[in-house]
Amino acid sequence: MKPPIHIAVTGAAGQIAYSLLPRIAAGNLFGPDQPISLRLIEITSALKPLEGVLMELQDCAFPLLDSIAMTDNLDEGFRDVNWAVLLGSSPRKAGMERKDLLGINGKIFIGQGLAIQKNAASDIRVLVVGNPCNTNCLIAMSNAKDIPKDRWFSMTRLDENRAKSQLAAKAGTHCRDVTNMTIWGNHSATLYPDFQHAKIGGRPTSEVISDSEWLKGDFVKTVQQRGAAVIQARGLSSAKSAAHGALETIRSLIEPTAVGDWYSVSLCSDGSYGVEQGLISSFPIRSNGSKMEIVQGLEIDPFSQSKIDMTVNELKEERSLVAELLKS
Repeated sequence: MKPPIHIAVTGAAGQIAYSLLPRIAAGNLFGPDQPISLRLIEITSALKPLEGVLMELQDCAFPLLDSIAMTDNLDEGFRDVNWAVLLGSSPRKAGMERKDLLGINGKIFIGQGLAIQKNAASDIRVLVVGNPCNTNCLIAMSNAKDIPKDRWFSMTRLDENRAKSQLAAKAGTHCRDVTNMTIWGNHSATLYPDFQHAKIGGRPTSEVISDSEWLKGDFVKTVQQRGAAVIQARGLSSAKSAAHGALETIRSLIEPTAVGDWYSVSLCSDGSYGVEQGLISSFPIRSNGSKMEIVQGLEIDPFSQSKIDMTVNELKEERSLVAELLKS
């Protein structure tokens, strides 16, 4: 049997983790013949409910779950891990300014970045899901200078899936028929779901959906506001769909991308499409199973460019608000 892959998950007593952890342990992430070792990380006050999560995972008797441990110690939690999935973050509360939220989470992700650098395996890769995930990822990456920048990602796959679902519903088809869907920029209400390059059944979206007013208006707004709509309906933020997006993100990073397609993930910009180098921004990405590359050569029309500029400018603003937390 293969040696186990060691995976650390923060916020492990939370709702996203509750949906994600059984799927990892069951082999939905790395396959049916890959043993898994899980490190569940939580803040001290959440260790009691985390104990219940651990017991449930044990009670499932997953054949691939080689070992499982829980801790509130970052050094212990990240020791020798190959993947770190950072789900935990402090939620925004009533009356809290964005700067306050960024500052609180920034301190959390400084500690995580330092601990990952100090303890993780040499092949460590990191996916940040806890919001504001782009800037949280930037902070953690900036405090782990010895880890290559191409190992850091934050999730926009959830937004991509939301966009695919909306296009499929409008076209009267299935979401599996929607390909080449790009989310640009920040995982926030400014993100841009790029319908211009998406395809439905292999055809350009504009050929299948002729309602350009809907595409530029309600479609973009619905995808941008979908998280808020879930909270309004459910009383809680997205959990199952976020867990699914995280799992799909990692699978897309470690598996070759289908010919002609691409997917969305936020990573450290290399300057492509005029996005300032060093920002954690979402792009269209392809993978050969070991290396990711930003899809090049897409023509960006003035409407799309204005939307991309807006979301990238928000990323710059967030970076300025946490500048003192970024190691130079």
